[in-house]
Amino acid sequence: MSAAAPERFDLILDNVTVVTPGQPVARDMAVAVRDGAIMRVAPRHHLGESPTDRRIDGRGGLLMPGLVNTHNHSPLMIVRGMVEDIGFAPAYTKGVPQGHWLSDEETLALSRLGLLEMIRFGCTSIVDYYRKPLALAKAAQEAGIRAFIGGRVMDVDTAALAEGRFQHDPALGEETLADNLTLISDWDGANNGLIRCFYGPHAPDTVSRALFRQISDMSAKDGRQVHTHLAQSRMEIAHMQDREGMRSSDFLEDVGVLNERLVAAHCIFLEEDEIRKLGKAGIQVAHAPIGNASFGAAAPIADLREAGAHITLCTDTKSGDMFEAMRMALASARLRAKETFVFDAATAFDWATTGGAQALGLGQAVGRIEPGFRADLTLLDSRAPNLYPVVDGFGVIAHLGSGANVRTVICDGQVLIDDGRATWADEDEIIATAQSVADRIWQRARAA
Repeated sequence: MSAAAPERFDLILDNVTVVTPGQPVARDMAVAVRDGAIMRVAPRHHLGESPTDRRIDGRGGLLMPGLVNTHNHSPLMIVRGMVEDIGFAPAYTKGVPQGHWLSDEETLALSRLGLLEMIRFGCTSIVDYYRKPLALAKAAQEAGIRAFIGGRVMDVDTAALAEGRFQHDPALGEETLADNLTLISDWDGANNGLIRCFYGPHAPDTVSRALFRQISDMSAKDGRQVHTHLAQSRMEIAHMQDREGMRSSDFLEDVGVLNERLVAAHCIFLEEDEIRKLGKAGIQVAHAPIGNASFGAAAPIADLREAGAHITLCTDTKSGDMFEAMRMALASARLRAKETFVFDAATAFDWATTGGAQALGLGQAVGRIEPGFRADLTLLDSRAPNLYPVVDGFGVIAHLGSGANVRTVICDGQVLIDDGRATWADEDEIIATAQSVADRIWQRARAA
């Protein structure tokens, strides 16, 4: 009898050191991919000369699950490096470009740049929501990334908000909700299921009770997630007391969104009973340690986790570097704990991979390097001295890793970053176009 033909794969990542949550580091490994899924994770010699359309030599470099970035507004690339010295968030800050100034094409140009950075730095799943959400979805489709997209729904006048005034604007609420619903109708499940859509009410202080209740009812009916900001500033807390006579978390409970479908970013200014309530509700926390620290704040992540909230990590557009977010998450938690070593590198790594995947309903599909999972993978540079020596893998990644270490990024089996460069677009053109948008919009901001 003739020997059985060797199994054929679309792609093999050969000679890699596998770092995946819950498993010890594994050297001299190979990972085989077919039809967008991981088929084999085995010692190199077990796969031997298996036929494949492409074989990538990892040269012993660290192979990890693609990073899951759970909260971003990619067009806000336009204010990075500027707003950090002025205010906690662009929408509330005078003198910087505002989202409602951007056209569809300008939003698309900035979103392309934002996605380029996140993917170049190892993200394979992202959450992105802002004004002009159809442009965000188009950018995600072009890039081939796994994306959760929403609109920025709000009915507080955006121009007045930048001046520090909360002025109700029902027409804006109708317009932004309609945009979000059109997004869901036209884009949910697009790009072979890589794009999914959610409801994106901006924040308790910028969305009226009636509008938030409307979104809550829709979410209860269709089971779709709600993404929002929560307790991100003292201004928000004070305004909610004035407007509603209650705290932001109480308001979200009152309108019916305080449940496991809620993904809440920041969660900084919370009292002890609020933390217990959020934990009991099982909400998903999009922890943004970089953005929080930029204005001197740190969320009570240890307490939220102990209470039962599910922790994920995000960069919130202040940086596309999730390695930096892991590091800042550990540092900020330890500062709050008064130099106690709360959490470790493996925990932060879990938040950035499986934690985010579970929060987005992908826990059985991405976030691990195991047979049956989708091939969302990030390969780090084997020649990066900051990544060696390797002991458990998690330590060097979380404490010392950098987005600049990323060499190859694969999403659903497709190579998006090849030897450090994007495969789907002209990077120089993306950067130049976004720069021209920024020059034009910043000129308007300075003239205002």
